[in-house]
Amino acid sequence: MNMTTGRTRLPAVEGLFTMGDAPQLIGGRLETGGYCFPMHLGGSDPRRPAGGVEEVLLSRLGTIWSFTNSAYPPPPPFIVTEPYVSVVVAAVELAEERMVVLGQVASGWTVDDLEVGMAVKLDLGVLYTNDEVDYMTWQWRPVDGPPGGATRVEA
Repeated sequence: MNMTTGRTRLPAVEGLFTMGDAPQLIGGRLETGGYCFPMHLGGSDPRRPAGGVEEVLLSRLGTIWSFTNSAYPPPPPFIVTEPYVSVVVAAVELAEERMVVLGQVASGWTVDDLEVGMAVKLDLGVLYTNDEVDYMTWQWRPVDGPPGGATRVEA
């Protein structure tokens, strides 16, 4: 339960990330080398032979590789409330794993606030709500400053 709002917080999709003050994505480390997210996609790369996948918690920090504004509603299984409010999505290269993970950017940040190479960290945000529950998802939040004042990290 969120102590600030008194509402129950649950993951919108189980098994993709941890909940709490320092959330992390739940990925996989391939027996043959490399990482995957989500974990169940491990071994699906046709260029690599099938093998074991070990569950690991992925880096919380990364840099923006690319970003865009999502000006149209996403397809199911996403739940869209009306009127639709566009969101910003970013492809982020994780610091340790050197893999790129797509995710929504935290509320309040626009494409004008972001730059390729900007340092971000994993955070949680509300994807949708019902009368009693906030359904959470992972989001990328620039490391330094409020919107308009984040720090750029050279690649």
